[in-house]
Amino acid sequence: MQPNSTNNKAIFLILVVMAFLTGDSAVLAESPSVIEVGDFSAEKMIGSLPAHWEPLYFKSKEQHTDYSLVREDGQVVVKALADGSASMLRRKISIDPKEYPIIQWRWKVANILKKGNVYQKDGDDDPARIYVTFAYDPTKLGFFENIKYKLIKVLYGEYPPLAALTYIWASNAPKGLVVPNPFTDRAMMVVVESGAKNVNSWIDEERDIYGDYRNAFGDEPPMISGVAIMTDTDNTGESATAYYGDIRFRKRRR
Repeated sequence: MQPNSTNNKAIFLILVVMAFLTGDSAVLAESPSVIEVGDFSAEKMIGSLPAHWEPLYFKSKEQHTDYSLVREDGQVVVKALADGSASMLRRKISIDPKEYPIIQWRWKVANILKKGNVYQKDGDDDPARIYVTFAYDPTKLGFFENIKYKLIKVLYGEYPPLAALTYIWASNAPKGLVVPNPFTDRAMMVVVESGAKNVNSWIDEERDIYGDYRNAFGDEPPMISGVAIMTDTDNTGESATAYYGDIRFRKRRR
């Protein structure tokens, strides 16, 4: 780790949440039962990026994770290759978590990280992550926290999201663990998969975003402002390969 790596990581996390608010967001006018946020399997252009998704690079990071559409096990998915790198692939979109509380996705990792540790800054890497960010709401913060958000707006031109849920494939943390990111408690990590048991196998996931937010933050969630996938190894300096299948939000089944 370089002497200024902690500061760089803190700036990186601020930029992560800031990135979801830059540009125009896709606002859904209708109310279908399912919202296909990442319809990767329907993509045709192998080697490109999926529609509505864009990479997010950070000036403080010299090495960037590579994302591209590939055909894996007979289906088009996003492949992520990280080698001591950090960047993400994200989509800006506005979704009401009360109306669409369930997120579903599938993923596969080729390896886990030997040095990954959810409790330590120098181990804050995972072979696969799904980010869900939530829009800034001043009514949910105290006086001094709102001042911090206003200062960030002055510096970057926009308010950062209120919070983020990060669903991770951890190296050795127990499944079901909910823990703050080592750099900020406004990003809560939920361990969905862990260890090497299911390496090289596709895993279908389903989470209750609404319930997870209330459990992690003890409050009602505001609007969802963005979704991202991330494979990062910048802190551990290791390499990782991951595959991400379709990502969707849906209403509760009646």
